[in-house]
Formats: sequence, C-alpha cells, structure tokens
Amino acid sequence: MNDNQAIDAIAAQPIARICGEPLLEIPQDLYIPPDALEVFLDTFQGPLDLLLYLIRKHNLNILDIPMAELTQQYMAYVKMMRIDQLELAAEYLLMTALLIEIKSRMLLPVSPKADSGDERDPRAELVRRLLEYEQMKKAAERLNELPQAERDFSVVQVWIGQKAAVALPDVHLDDLRTAWAAILARAKMNRHHQIKRDALSLRAYMSQVLRELQDREQIEFYRLFSATATVAEVVVTFLAILELAKELLLTISQSQDGTIYVHAIDTGRSA
Repeated sequence: MNDNQAIDAIAAQPIARICGEPLLEIPQDLYIPPDALEVFLDTFQGPLDLLLYLIRKHNLNILDIPMAELTQQYMAYVKMMRIDQLELAAEYLLMTALLIEIKSRMLLPVSPKADSGDERDPRAELVRRLLEYEQMKKAAERLNELPQAERDFSVVQVWIGQKAAVALPDVHLDDLRTAWAAILARAKMNRHHQIKRDALSLRAYMSQVLRELQDREQIEFYRLFSATATVAEVVVTFLAILELAKELLLTISQSQDGTIYVHAIDTGRSA
C-alpha cells in the first residue's frame, strides 16, 4: 500500500457515529452553541493548565517555547469566549497580555550584553511556572488515584456490645476496723478458762478460707468466722484473710449498704 492509498484509507474512516450511522465529514450547517467554550474552559484549572495543554497537544518543547505559535493558539481559544463572560475570561486575558509581552521582548534586537550571558531569557519565568505547575498536577493525579473512602470503598463500622462490669466500692479502713472489733468482741464471749497452748497454723487457716470461697462467687466477711471460735482462732483467721489478700488470692469489697464481702480470685482464668 503506497502513501496515497494509506491517506485514502484514513479519510474513509468515520469521524463519528450518530445513532449507529457513520459520519464521514463535518456538516456545513453544524451549530456550535455560544456557551460551548465556557464548558471547555471550565475543564481547565486556569491559564497555566490551558498553556500546558496546548504545549503537549502540539508537541512543543517546554524549555524552548516558540512564543509566536503558542501565543497565536492561546489567543484563538480566548477570542472564542463570549464578551460577557468576564469572570471566566479575566485570568486568561491576563495570561494573554503576558504572552504578548514576552513575544514582544523576544522581537527586540539582542543587546551586546547578551553575548556575556547577563541578559535573561524572557521565557524563563514562564517556563519555571509551567514546570512547577506540571509537577503539582502530576502529584495531584497520583494522589487522586489512591483509594478514597466513600468514593472507591465504604467504611464498615461494627458495634460490639460489651457488658459493663459492676465495680464495687473500695472498703473503708474504719468499716473494716469496726467489723473486726465486732467479731473480736463476739469471740471474747466464747472464752474458755482452760489453759492450754493452741497450735494454730496460718497456712491451714488460709486453706480453710479458700475452701469456703471455692464454690461461691463471694461471701460475707462475718461468715468466715465461726460463731464458736476462740480469740486465737479469730485472730489467725483474720491474719489468713489478710495474707491471702496480700498474695492476690482474694479481694475485699464493700456494697452500697455497707456490707463487706470477700471474693476469691480465679488465678487460672486470669492467667
């Protein structure tokens, strides 16, 4: 296939399809609404975005911009705008003035200082702004490609109901002292007059207290002391309770009505 055949084949391709029918050429009576350019310019983020679009579209070198060609193309877009769309055209008209100024400065004769490199290229500032804008635009596009909540995926929230543990108030020292005094007074009433030495084991009484709490969640403080216990037995039992609390094998708490309770700690479950 020669060049002419290739051109004819490309020309035979439809430029569009309307209701399935191929459109081979643009109709002569095609009407373009006056507001069509406003929609087109709204797709750009400003004059720099439009300039960058024209440079990339026509494969211009951004570091060596042909100002005459770029200015002509830019003004062709801006002139198509409606006169009453000043709010939309203000920024673009300002850029047009800047392009014309740069173009005019490049038409001036080169001064002798240019050979020494002292004179700056009039396009340098515009090139710098275009390169910075292009970098920011690419960075924004990369950020926009990242998954975003409520756009690319939905955030799932699950509510897990938890049963609040009832925390009993701490035992007041005065209440514990009063309870101990009452138990001691009760034990004195059961005092025997037989003189003998009781061999009482603190560890044995600690085991006895733990057996009392083995099948119970809690027990009243008074119930750990036998009604017929002697003073020595009451003292050893009290010391056993304090020693178990020290070793974190039981806790002592007090209810709202002032009753003191002893709770066993399940060491296996807590581990």
